[in-house]
Amino acid sequence: MFRTFSYACTVLYRRFTQYTSARLNQLGLSFGTLFFLIYVGKHPGCTQSELTTALHLDWGHSQRTVLKLVEGGFLLREKDGRAYRLTLSEQGQRAFTASHQVFFDWDEQALANLTPEERRQLTALLYKALGKNTLPDAASSR
Repeated sequence: MFRTFSYACTVLYRRFTQYTSARLNQLGLSFGTLFFLIYVGKHPGCTQSELTTALHLDWGHSQRTVLKLVEGGFLLREKDGRAYRLTLSEQGQRAFTASHQVFFDWDEQALANLTPEERRQLTALLYKALGKNTLPDAASSR
């Protein structure tokens, strides 16, 4: 069990969650809000339905989290016909920047023992395991 791919993924996920939670808690956020902020930050003006579909969430969970982020001052909801458009507030923009940066900071910490070539190989193999033929462009991931 301890030498399986799934075990390594689980340990890395737990470490990432702990690291990210500590950083987000400083902003008054939880790990559960991370991908909401990043999605809205990368897709300003999206609807809650688009966000829910893109993140593969159930409607109730999405609704509760969006309302929590609106009440916390991180998201703005503007009525547009029968839907609400979501955008980041100023506070949300700061949280988006910090949330986005945490991925790159954690990568540096978690992969510190690997050479640049080993990092590239590891990332390429992980994307291959995900069924992706190519890595995303570095510029598009920032």
